[in-house]
Amino acid sequence: MTTSNESCSNDTHSKAISLIGAPTDIGAGMRGVSMGPEALRVAGIAAALMGHGLDVKDCRNLQGPANPWQPPVNGYRHLPEAIEWNQLVHDAVYDELNIGRLPVLMGGDHSLALGSISAIARYCRKVNKTLRVIWLDAHTDFNTAAMTPSGNIHGMPVASLCGYGAPELIAMSGQVPAILPEVVRQIGIRSVDAEEKRFVHEQGLEVYDMRYIDENGMKHTMEQALAGMDANTHLHVSFDVDFLDPSIAPAVGTTVMGGPTYREAQLCMEMIADTGLIASLDIMELNPALDEQNRTAVIAVDLVESLFGKSTLMRD
Repeated sequence: MTTSNESCSNDTHSKAISLIGAPTDIGAGMRGVSMGPEALRVAGIAAALMGHGLDVKDCRNLQGPANPWQPPVNGYRHLPEAIEWNQLVHDAVYDELNIGRLPVLMGGDHSLALGSISAIARYCRKVNKTLRVIWLDAHTDFNTAAMTPSGNIHGMPVASLCGYGAPELIAMSGQVPAILPEVVRQIGIRSVDAEEKRFVHEQGLEVYDMRYIDENGMKHTMEQALAGMDANTHLHVSFDVDFLDPSIAPAVGTTVMGGPTYREAQLCMEMIADTGLIASLDIMELNPALDEQNRTAVIAVDLVESLFGKSTLMRD
């Protein structure tokens, strides 16, 4: 088992994957997602990826502060703890990128994407790569302390990455903002707070909500979201399990009806895999306390397999 201060492996490989557990619900409004990394392990994520010829190392879990379960202070719940957890994530993800491995962050709540994407943005600047973020979620996560109805930081990571948030969070990548809104493509959105909706529109965030998917289909949606990339693109996928319709993935604390079906989600993942550009991944908001015999974790692992090339037939 490694600590947050050392890389989990010294070898390098173009298909070398590092699993990093971040077992915290510090940014969420419900307890339980801290058990998400273990649920993914029980569902066989390492063996599934190794079955596709990938070199997989499990760096085990980061060790961060406990959840004090306190009310918001100045619009943020658990800000000091969220800063500490995100710094741990940032350092772990950055370390694995620097030794040529592909980090898979297993959350934990979606506030942790602040740390992972901050690290990825820092790395992309270092190696002169162009970053593209595919944000699979029911929510835009573009709230701020002034707008949030809850103070839960898992509703704020995209806004914070774009420079709208607590100073300690927005500066984590070494540059403010860490990314520009134009870097992000959000897919599956179907729940946005009233003020957040206006802010998303003002910032020009590229959002493919469920109405767009219903009207145009997942194939066209993904063609649009993946357009304009080339061999110099670092493609990061941030996969919130509530992206999926709760009829197939009930183990999330923020379920919203009307999400992508299993087949739509598979197509989404397969089209990302077809680019050959995926270079980092978050798997977030899996809450085993709300699951039925770990079936949501099993579906998540199945979709992640597709993200890394599982398909019915051999494809070029």
